[in-house]
Amino acid sequence: MTDFTFYTVAMSRGQISRWALHEAGADYKQIVMDWESRPESFKTINPMNKVPTLVHHHGDHDHTVTETAAINHYLAETHPDKNLLPDTHEKASYFRWLFFASGPLEQAIMSRAMGWEVPEDKSGMAGFGSVELTLDTLENWLAGNDFAAGGRFTMADTYVGSQVVWGLQFGSIEARPAFEAYGARLTDRSAYHAAKDIDAKLIAEAASNG
Repeated sequence: MTDFTFYTVAMSRGQISRWALHEAGADYKQIVMDWESRPESFKTINPMNKVPTLVHHHGDHDHTVTETAAINHYLAETHPDKNLLPDTHEKASYFRWLFFASGPLEQAIMSRAMGWEVPEDKSGMAGFGSVELTLDTLENWLAGNDFAAGGRFTMADTYVGSQVVWGLQFGSIEARPAFEAYGARLTDRSAYHAAKDIDAKLIAEAASNG
């Protein structure tokens, strides 16, 4: 048995955690589903019926991890030899930007995609304040730091970076120089390409099968 079972849909946030799996060098098998139908048994693993979901086969028991940012950090924790965890001085920035990306940035991008407008006098009630404030805040960090935790790649970058790369690709994040430079640094990684190639093949196969 492999160490992990990875439940995913090829065109989904599962691509973010597949990248993390490859950065960690994890021993995993995939169970690929689609948006239209999923086994009813999957709901016993994740009652939200969401992907990605990761099951860690740990000795004689299993651990289930959901939520993409949590999955990616868990993979860093279970593969400490890959040097993807922050050191003492990187930890504050690592967790700051990992949760910033899974909270305010995710909310801001979704708000814009859905056409939701937060009234200016109620911006304090929204976790992201405004789309502009959220993007300006991230841009300010990346203008002075190569990666989420500072000067080197950590697992936080698989999540923060995926938000930025996808946002630039689909136009939900403005093409600012700091974002483009950050995206270029990440998409040059071999693990990124290995993971993307798998999902691209799955997407192409699904399209050819109608």
